Amino acid sequence: MLLSIEKLIYGGDGLARTPVGADGRNMAVFVPFVLPGERVEAEIRQEKPGFARGSVAQLIEASPDRVEARCPYFRQCGGCHYQHIPYERQLEFKAGILRETLQRIAKIKIELESEIRLHASPPWNYRNRTRLQVQTAPEFPPQTGKTGRSGDPGFALGYFRFGSREFLPVRECPISSPLLNQVMARLLELRGLNCPAAVEEIELFADAADERLLAWAFCGREADQRDLLRWAEALERELPEITGVTFFSSRRRSSGRGSSERRLEDEAPIDLKSLAESGAKAIRYRTKNHEYQVSAGAFFQVNRYLVDELVSVVTGNARGDVALDLYAGGGFFSAALARSFHHIFGVEPSLTSHADFVQNVPANVKAVGARTEDYLRSRPVRKRPDLVVLDPPRTGAGKSVIRSLVELGAPRVRYVSCEPATLARDIAALLAAGYHIEEAHLFDLFPETFHIESVMLLAR
Repeated sequence: MLLSIEKLIYGGDGLARTPVGADGRNMAVFVPFVLPGERVEAEIRQEKPGFARGSVAQLIEASPDRVEARCPYFRQCGGCHYQHIPYERQLEFKAGILRETLQRIAKIKIELESEIRLHASPPWNYRNRTRLQVQTAPEFPPQTGKTGRSGDPGFALGYFRFGSREFLPVRECPISSPLLNQVMARLLELRGLNCPAAVEEIELFADAADERLLAWAFCGREADQRDLLRWAEALERELPEITGVTFFSSRRRSSGRGSSERRLEDEAPIDLKSLAESGAKAIRYRTKNHEYQVSAGAFFQVNRYLVDELVSVVTGNARGDVALDLYAGGGFFSAALARSFHHIFGVEPSLTSHADFVQNVPANVKAVGARTEDYLRSRPVRKRPDLVVLDPPRTGAGKSVIRSLVELGAPRVRYVSCEPATLARDIAALLAAGYHIEEAHLFDLFPETFHIESVMLLAR
């Protein structure tokens, strides 16, 4: 089917429309790895009522903006969506998608009320975290000379193929930090150091200096603790950058739906009981003004270049007596708020993140272990807060939390979002309650992907 691409939409696809049929209707077709204005011959992969999904069979007319992808796995790997687009244009497209989503869902004419301020990141080697699928082939021991799918006997690291759960072996990832790539290469060179067959995934998290990292692995079958600890000791011996290894039960087995993350693909599972531990259980992550403890299995911002800028925008120019930090994680924003507010209440349900939170904040911050909706429903804050910061999961804050925020009546709200549609839904309710947008920021925490992180500063 010959299609003309109209625009990019959230999710990484380009939008095209089929020719008008005899019934006077046409159908939307979503096609990945394209640019507006391009003409493509598309193969329809999936058809549903009102729309279809396709793939490019042949690029008939390319956009002058199109560039060569840097990664050899682009279009095969499911991680990146925009490597065929110059970085400056990626920012423009993301700002347009955010603006259109806010206008369509929240009826916000953001170009009139405030401009979207762009915060760019170096587009390569920005990730401090990577989650690698592990494939072992014990039936092909090294001495047989047969090889696994990566080319290394019996061991491969990789990601999922685009649009599937099929394993894709890789040897590098250009959006991951140099240390992460170095450790990946060394693991492959060492053929996994006799990685136990029970290990399905390994997650690596590097410190701010990109010199040390923490590893945690997920085991999908009955694992022998002695084998796991033996492997962990071998990792720490052969790769001294690894300060510690923690093993968890497989997230797929634990959640029954592929993962138990609360946001994006970068969040570790919440409160899984460890099977075994070796070395350090946490790592120190030093930013410009703070040092954070980040434990195995806990979440931390994935872009190592924009951490300080994000904290500055969310917490800067805000002072007062009481502040609420909702969905607080390990105290990422609370640590900064503690310098300009007398009392901060930070709310986080994860036991793992809550334990980090307690270690990361001073005495004027109270770390509350509770779900945000339950905490707000109990009305523990007797005085109206001067500021509310919320950084909810992809699903957004939701009606109950927004209703409680409206009742609290804080003069300032700062909403950090990783999902434009749920942001727009929640913002619409706050605008209806009398808030207005003072500033709108787009933080490109995920270059080369479609993901959009935004910060809305609201006041009334």
